Amino acid sequence: QVRLVESGGGLVQHGGSLRLSCVASRISSITAKAMGWFRQAPGKQRELVATITSEDSTNYADDVKGRFTISTDNAKNTVYLQMNSLKPEDTAVYYCNVQGILKAYWGQGTQVTVSS
Repeated sequence: QVRLVESGGGLVQHGGSLRLSCVASRISSITAKAMGWFRQAPGKQRELVATITSEDSTNYADDVKGRFTISTDNAKNTVYLQMNSLKPEDTAVYYCNVQGILKAYWGQGTQVTVSS
């Protein structure tokens, strides 16, 4: 079973930066089409933040373009999300995601709080 463990969340001031990491264990047991980050703010639906495919094609939500960067380290089975110029509206629980052919896998989430 694929297991995803996120880290790197925390409290940061408006304009600050954070880097999230997600280590995927047993990912070699599946064919991963893409890895990504989603977030869910209180009272809102979970939304896509950024994804990266196995061919390193990236996709970003409009409101994070130019501020967030997704990347992977295949040797470490890790996906990162570098978040710069953070805004209070970025406050949410951030979830790591791996999209396999048959199902999606999720981490437990890491809280990011941006103070104004």
